[in-house]
Amino acid sequence: MSEINAQGPHLTVAVDGSDHALRAVAWAAAEAVARDSGLRIVHAWLPMPGPEGHATGLAEGRAVLDAAEERAREVAPELEVRSAYAADLVGTMIAEESSDAELFVVGSRGRGGFRSLLLGSTSLAAASVARCPVVVVRPPAEGDKALRPDGSAPPREVVAGIDVRDEADAVLGFAFAAAAAHPGTRVRVLHGWTMGASAIAGGPVFDEVAVEDAVTRALSEAVAGWTEKYPQVPVVRTAVHDAPAAALVDASERAQLTVVGRRSAGTSMGLRLGMVAHAVLLHAYGPVAVVPHD
Repeated sequence: MSEINAQGPHLTVAVDGSDHALRAVAWAAAEAVARDSGLRIVHAWLPMPGPEGHATGLAEGRAVLDAAEERAREVAPELEVRSAYAADLVGTMIAEESSDAELFVVGSRGRGGFRSLLLGSTSLAAASVARCPVVVVRPPAEGDKALRPDGSAPPREVVAGIDVRDEADAVLGFAFAAAAAHPGTRVRVLHGWTMGASAIAGGPVFDEVAVEDAVTRALSEAVAGWTEKYPQVPVVRTAVHDAPAAALVDASERAQLTVVGRRSAGTSMGLRLGMVAHAVLLHAYGPVAVVPHD
């Protein structure tokens, strides 16, 4: 890496020269301003063998970073912006850069791969292994999908997807802090449930009303401490009779940010990113935050 690692509180955004990456830069720059943080822009590349290959790769990398810096300053002219390049594997860069960043930001797809892919390999790697929360900046809902039936815009909203059967403080803490950084933004805490999942968990199998009542109570208990810590942030608690991934994707259509969790360490099968988080990353209508937790 270039010698500019020393930096105070900052967000890091990874770029590769694609339009998706520039969209991520714009999002990260605006978020850095809201959080009163700096912005670090990084680019990883593996040069071709030989002096010419190294020089070409260096020039291309510098051009990518220059374009990203220009985009960041268009969004936030007064923002402290630094950039760095790594002659290394993308995964190594992600591990290093995410170790001291508040947030690691990537676009949903890059320059390589197939146009039909919904999520790029770098985005998936960052969401799966980064040591800090990751935001994958997906394109927003198109047209009037995010509007109310009367054509007005709904309140700004951060959606936090939790499972009331598991500890959710990491996801909730991130969601409330993200909303607090944007005054007037509310948090929607959402739990999707099905009768099948209720049966597996030992709950009532045939009484939907009893299941919904239990989930609603659990949501209130999970959120109680966070509403005390962030009294200025409005909260909506939502129990949805639907598969969790489907409920979150639907809610993301009206959200500025959708927040899900992932394991900090792998399971016995090496998995960190669960099926719900993976599905939301693939199909959400806007930026998705993936928060590591124990």
